[in-house]
Amino acid sequence: MQRNDIVMKVSLFFMVMAMVFTACKDNQKLTAPINEAELEKEGLAQKVHPGKQIMEQECYVCHHPKASMADRIAPPMEAIKRHYIDSGVTKEAFTKDLIRWVNDPTTETKMPGAHARFGPMPYMPIPDDAVAQIADYIYDNELEQPEWFDNHFRQAHRKGSGMRQCDCFDYPEPEDQYAAIGSAYAREAKKILGRNLKEAIMQKGPSGAIGYCKTEATKLTDSISLMRNAVIKRVTDKARNPVNKANRQELQYIQSFKNTISSNKDIEPIVQIDKGEVHVYLPITTTALCLQCHGSPKEQITPETLTMLESLYPNDEAIGYGLNEVRGMWSINFAVDR
Repeated sequence: MQRNDIVMKVSLFFMVMAMVFTACKDNQKLTAPINEAELEKEGLAQKVHPGKQIMEQECYVCHHPKASMADRIAPPMEAIKRHYIDSGVTKEAFTKDLIRWVNDPTTETKMPGAHARFGPMPYMPIPDDAVAQIADYIYDNELEQPEWFDNHFRQAHRKGSGMRQCDCFDYPEPEDQYAAIGSAYAREAKKILGRNLKEAIMQKGPSGAIGYCKTEATKLTDSISLMRNAVIKRVTDKARNPVNKANRQELQYIQSFKNTISSNKDIEPIVQIDKGEVHVYLPITTTALCLQCHGSPKEQITPETLTMLESLYPNDEAIGYGLNEVRGMWSINFAVDR
């Protein structure tokens, strides 16, 4: 073999190896995990709607959904959406209305109640195309809103007064606002617990569902507490599970709820604000479903269920209830600066 042929073959070998090595490196680049920053550089990340970005940057200074009552200087954007959009309003019409309002906020409005409550919005030099993007986002998407707002809005319009004469900007006092939040948390927990309990009863009967309550009920309320960044508990003066035994103050509130019901008065949540925290207390009253395990032995509670209760809860106090009696209460705690 000639020397030149050997040199050529050696050169060709190293050239092929270099190409293979480069291809492997490129393949590693394609298969390696890519972080969000790299995705954004490559234009592959899921893009946020530009209207949402503009709204949060320009509008949330005054219209932030999480602003406290003390700091609120304008209604939340959800209120604007509900006053400007109904089933007969197209996106094009809403966009025109929003542009008109932003360009002339002192006179152009469908929210006279907000004008009376907060005064006219100051002029904001936002370009029409930017307002159009905000309108596009608002029209097609659900907006973040204060946790108390939905219930308050329905209450303000239940008498059919219409949007233009509404009193939905007479926002509740802090105590009422916090009561609404606590009530919403209690309803959510009650709904989840009730749904799971009904499924357990259907599958295993009342006696079989008792074991489910013993092992799973607290876990469910703890998971809801975690989701809501709150402490959600059920407490009672006649405990089945010692974990649910009310403390001295809670016992007083339970007795207060009992007195209210016996007097045929409407029950209102109890709200306590202390050192940056809110405590909301709401009664738990018995239903027909409750009485299968909390009613009178041999009447609502079957012998099989009673045997199971005595086995799992030898010191059970939570029996002998009738319909619509206070069995305990929800104790809900969360931070004020929400």
